[in-house]
Amino acid sequence: MKRFLLALSFFAFSLPIMAGEEVSYSVGEKTFNGYLARPANAQGQLGGVLVVHEWWGHDDYVRRRADMLAELGYVALAVDMYGDGKLADHPKQAGEFAGEVRKNKGVAEERFRAAMNLLTSQAGVSADRIGAIGYCFGGSVVLEMARLGLPLAGVASFHGSLGGLSPVESGAVKARVLVLNGADDPFVKADQIEAFKKDMEAAGADYRFVNYAGAVHSFTNPDATERGEKFNLPLAYDKMADEQSWQAMKDMFDEVLK
Repeated sequence: MKRFLLALSFFAFSLPIMAGEEVSYSVGEKTFNGYLARPANAQGQLGGVLVVHEWWGHDDYVRRRADMLAELGYVALAVDMYGDGKLADHPKQAGEFAGEVRKNKGVAEERFRAAMNLLTSQAGVSADRIGAIGYCFGGSVVLEMARLGLPLAGVASFHGSLGGLSPVESGAVKARVLVLNGADDPFVKADQIEAFKKDMEAAGADYRFVNYAGAVHSFTNPDATERGEKFNLPLAYDKMADEQSWQAMKDMFDEVLK
C-alpha cells in the first residue's frame, strides 16, 4: 500500500503544472478576448507563443493548444482575431469571419501586433523569444506575419492556407518558418505550394515544408472528423500527423525560443 501511495504521489508531482487566465485587449474601439496560459511557479525569462485559431474563431481548441505550450514551458496567448471572442457555428459564417480579416491585411497585422504587445508585456516573457503558431485560417495569419517581417523567432502553420499571402521581399523574413501540411488536403493546391516555396527561397527565408501522407484539412483537431461529416467537408483528424507535426514544432521551438 505504501509503495502504491508513493507511486501515486510521484505521478501527481510529475504532472505538468500550468495556470490560465482570461485576458482582453483593444484595437481602436474593438475589444478582443484572449486566453493566457503560463507555467506555474516558472522562474527566469521564458519564450512566448501566440496561438491563432481556425476559421471557427477563438474556441476551446485553441485554448487547449495554449495550455499544451504552457506545459512545454512557454507563456502562450490564444489570440482572438475576430473581436469579442465571436465564434462561427457554420462554415459559411466561418468563411465570412475569416474573409473579413484576410481581405484587409492592415487590420490583420494591427490585431496581431496588439496581441503580441500584450504577450511581450507579461512579466517573465522574453520579448526577444516570441513565436507564433496557427491552425487553418490561423496558419495563414502567422505565415503572413512572418512574411511581413514581424520580429518573430519562429512560426509554425498547421494545415494553413497558402493562397492570398502578401508578396515577400528578399531578407524580410526574420522568423524560422515551419509549414505542416496534409498531403491530401484539397484546400491547399499544388501550385500554391510551389509558389510558396519559390517565394520563400527567393526571399532567402529559413523555412521547412512538411507534407503528411494521407492527412487532409484540419488534421490536428480531434473535432475535425465530426465537423467534416456534419457539413460534408474534407476535414478529418489524423492522430499520427497530429503527433508528428506537434513534435516538429517542439523541435523548432527548442532551437529558437529556449
